[in-house]
Amino acid sequence: MPVSKRKTWPMKKTPAIALAICAAVAGLSGAVSADPALKDVAHVREGLIATGMAVELSNRCSSISPRRIRGINYLFSLRKNAFDLGFSRAEVDAYVNDKTEENRLIEIAYGRLRELGTVAGDEASYCAVGRGEIAKGNAIGRLLR
Repeated sequence: MPVSKRKTWPMKKTPAIALAICAAVAGLSGAVSADPALKDVAHVREGLIATGMAVELSNRCSSISPRRIRGINYLFSLRKNAFDLGFSRAEVDAYVNDKTEENRLIEIAYGRLRELGTVAGDEASYCAVGRGEIAKGNAIGRLLR
């Protein structure tokens, strides 16, 4: 899914992170009913945040690209996790449509990027953070090249 590159730091909601999180959550459709809420499943929540952060880093640093196929596979693994936990389509739809939760995940992603050293309008800071995440080989870094 192509996402436009924006050159200013969005203190509102950046489409890059918002779209990544929405797309990732929308990919989670499921089976039977489960007992915590989907937003309380750490693996899924953290996966969505990592995906949004990776998309934002790749959008703000011209020398870093997203690994699209790996990203799609990662999102499918999050969906499978939700399936395995027994979440129903209604529960997933409610999570997907929860704008409060979407905004919360976006703010977490932005906060983590700032903590890692990104600076609004400074492409070099996004590149440095992105290269650092790639070097760590963590969930964010594995979604970038």
